[in-house]
Amino acid sequence: MGRTSDARDRILDSSRRLMRTRGYTALGVAEICADAGVRKGSFYHFFDSKQALTLEMLESRWAEERRSLEAVLDRADTPLERLRNLVECLISAQRADYGEEGAIHGCVYGNLALELSGREPEVSARLVGVFDEQADMVARLVAEAREAGVVGEEREVHALARSVVAQIEGGVLLARVRNDPGLLDEVWPSVQRLLGIA
Repeated sequence: MGRTSDARDRILDSSRRLMRTRGYTALGVAEICADAGVRKGSFYHFFDSKQALTLEMLESRWAEERRSLEAVLDRADTPLERLRNLVECLISAQRADYGEEGAIHGCVYGNLALELSGREPEVSARLVGVFDEQADMVARLVAEAREAGVVGEEREVHALARSVVAQIEGGVLLARVRNDPGLLDEVWPSVQRLLGIA
């Protein structure tokens, strides 16, 4: 029974790593199985399709990332410090990738959203959910910062939060295109400008 569970976990781990670097379309089930060291029959024992695997991979990845983000939010006093920690946590994987592999792979959620837009509705819907949850985290912090008088009243909190998430995704995308981790240093200052913080 332990071997069965191990095979499923290996398939998920391989899909997480390979989709982050290769994307969805260019990656086949056979390649995932080879990387995981399992037979194709094992794959279809656990997952009906590559789409089903992708949904499960996104679910497990986001659950893990959400826990990390929530832990980071407990490590600062002011709403702006917490927001900066959130931004840095969201882009830290890109810095780590560059340090380890010399390449920025980008955000797996953003990469899949661009690649699968209009083609895989269930995956797209789950990605929308991930971005909405990120925006909800940001909205809570923006609302707290507004209460503290640090952020003005010009824009609705959730619209502002979605703009912050878009700013982060855009900064990561540009850093990936240029393979330049220095561009990640511009993300927090850009968020501050967006929020109208000196």
